[in-house]
Amino acid sequence: MSITVKYFASLRETMGRAGDDLDASTAATVGEVWTHVAPQPEIPANVLMAVNMEYVNLEHPVKDGDEVAFFPPVTGG
Repeated sequence: MSITVKYFASLRETMGRAGDDLDASTAATVGEVWTHVAPQPEIPANVLMAVNMEYVNLEHPVKDGDEVAFFPPVTGG
């Protein structure tokens, strides 16, 4: 039972890896996923989150088999 965690763009560089696999029993929400995988306890204010390719907030529940993604806001012109 696991949750796949992915990091994109500058977050990948900050985290020093592209992703993690987290035991599904250790986290019930996206915020708890971040707490288990990040070196800093608080998620930066501008980070976007998605579960199974849908934008969510920190309180969104996660379950076995979910893919949780963290990435900075997209900018461009």
